Amino acid sequence: MRSGIQYVTLLLSLSLFALPASGQAVQQVSPADTATAGRFDNGRMWTFDFPPVEQFAEAHGFSPDEAWFERARLGALRIPGCSASFVSDLGLVMTNHHCGRSHVSAVSGDAENLLDDGFYAETLDQERRVPGLYADQLVEIQDVTDEVYAALEGAETDAERADARRNAITNIQQRVLSERGGADSGYFVQVITLYNGARYSAYTFRRYDDVRLVMTPEQAIGFFGGDPDNFSYPRYTLDMTFFRVYDNGQPYATPYYFPWSDNGPSENESVFIIGNPGSTNRLETVAQLEYRRDIQERYLLELINQRVAALEDYVTPDSPDAIRNELFSLLNVQKLYGGRVGGLQNEYLMGRRRDTERQFRDAVMADAALAETYGPLFDEMAQLQQERRELEDEYVAFLGLTPTSSLGSPIMRRALLAARYLTQQEQGAGADQLSQLRTQILNIPDHPAELQQAYVTDRIAAFRTRLASDHPELASQLEGSSDEEIARRLVTSSQLATSESTAAVLDDAALIDDPAIRLMMPVLDAYADFSSATAGIGEQETEIGSRLGRARFDIYGTEIPPDATFSLRIADGIVQGYPYNGTVAPWYTTFYGMYDRYYSFGPGTDWDLPARWHTIPDNFEPATPLNFVSTNDIIGGNSGSPVLNRDLEVVGLVFDGNIGFLPSSFIYVTDRARAVSVDSRGMIEALENVYGAQRIVDELRSGR
Repeated sequence: MRSGIQYVTLLLSLSLFALPASGQAVQQVSPADTATAGRFDNGRMWTFDFPPVEQFAEAHGFSPDEAWFERARLGALRIPGCSASFVSDLGLVMTNHHCGRSHVSAVSGDAENLLDDGFYAETLDQERRVPGLYADQLVEIQDVTDEVYAALEGAETDAERADARRNAITNIQQRVLSERGGADSGYFVQVITLYNGARYSAYTFRRYDDVRLVMTPEQAIGFFGGDPDNFSYPRYTLDMTFFRVYDNGQPYATPYYFPWSDNGPSENESVFIIGNPGSTNRLETVAQLEYRRDIQERYLLELINQRVAALEDYVTPDSPDAIRNELFSLLNVQKLYGGRVGGLQNEYLMGRRRDTERQFRDAVMADAALAETYGPLFDEMAQLQQERRELEDEYVAFLGLTPTSSLGSPIMRRALLAARYLTQQEQGAGADQLSQLRTQILNIPDHPAELQQAYVTDRIAAFRTRLASDHPELASQLEGSSDEEIARRLVTSSQLATSESTAAVLDDAALIDDPAIRLMMPVLDAYADFSSATAGIGEQETEIGSRLGRARFDIYGTEIPPDATFSLRIADGIVQGYPYNGTVAPWYTTFYGMYDRYYSFGPGTDWDLPARWHTIPDNFEPATPLNFVSTNDIIGGNSGSPVLNRDLEVVGLVFDGNIGFLPSSFIYVTDRARAVSVDSRGMIEALENVYGAQRIVDELRSGR
């Protein structure tokens, strides 16, 4: 099991935000009422809709033209959950090892374990097509704000406005796609909401769905240091993977790609990260952030901790790749949410957010027209958060049990949906509605019985403490048995334990007597009421957030970027180390450090090395830079983004942020926060002198 010390250390480390860049000692946490907002607290994730020419000129003495931004946009790619980029004119694609991990498993043969052993295609013929993997390239941006706003005219209630907005977006997507040739054209259209709805853009993507694996290192070096080193620095990780896009069965010839830099980055150099940051909450009100701190993310972190503990007790080195990948992913999420909660609890950071909101509110109230239209919205949003707080018990009890959640117990998720299915059958629901529910139930993946029992035990405990007092029938079912005993009975006797057994009994009248169904029936109405209430609050939040977004855009324009939406952004920064634990974190690390970690911790640890790395080849230079840090603004989804110099040459590959980066979901600071990347020089050194991947090295260096 994981030591509790690691988690406590993580939260304590967040107090370092109160230290200045010089490293001089000050009061650790500044009083919230004296903290002042920074100019870029809302971030530097600039959109290609509004190229940040003035910001780049001011910060870097560099004013790129329209052609520069076009090359930057068309060289970048988005893959499921991550970012990527073209790095040769024959469709070679660079991303992270951890972004390609599940895809590597997907192309492993019966007698292979490519996740552990790595893969290199020595010829084009050996490159393996990955089922289901695609890459999207943003080829056009259209401002459709006026079109969306026109559709909202006449809508009076929040629900009507939400419906009008959804219909308008659907119509825009269909119209723009038809201009490209329709559904079979190889394009798709997404309407991106910017500034919480102040602006709307139609993004047209070209989708490449023939993507093949070219090279990936072993899991041990691609995830070197494992979870202990995750979200930390100094790092020594070769987190890279290469794919290739094909078109009509041939490598895709593209004029837009990022050439390779043999020189890599240099200290204090301006660098640019182009990728798809997933989501941020920097434009939320303080009341919304306080709800996240006290309830939403606090209890989500507790659930994540429970799931990680169960998986760590279960997983062994011989466990299937899917279970191991689930643990790796959850360990990543655990640290991420631990840092977010810690950041939200940091009075200094929250004080800066309050000052940002105060300045915004003052600007609204200083203009009579703005004050009348937007002034009351801050208090209205705060009232909605109070309404959310009143649903705390239901939120905690049903956490992880929604149809789309991947954290909940499969048995209890199936039981909740199956109880609705049986109830709606009895009430004469339509065939389409029942079919949709049936599909949701049968699509819930299985988990081993041991994991099921741990997950069910946790939810039974939540039902007991949060729901039982208001639901006598539920209380009577829980009375006289421990949480563990009830969970054991469900796992061993419920017909919903597996998807196969569920499919066999879903339309059997006897299912009503299944123990999991009996457990869920008393709370089915409570779940429906909770879902309805939260949906209503959500619609109101969306509407108020959209109106506040308009006010913010009216006042600040594009001086601040919108929140991240897993859409293409460009983030500027500089290569720079930082004060660290009383010393200094260097701006780059080398392979020497990797070997030091290996020999310090030894075989069988998270710093073990694959066999090929145990002996340093004669032509290998261990002093080559391996990882480096920069001040660029990133978040989850940026993994796999290229790090580029002013000439749009690859100097690195983003794969992580450090501990100081973790509160970046709601505030951007650079005192300690850093993006962590693989150095272009380290990638070439490993490819050429350890993996013998000369074909890839030549392609990267020549671009051809």
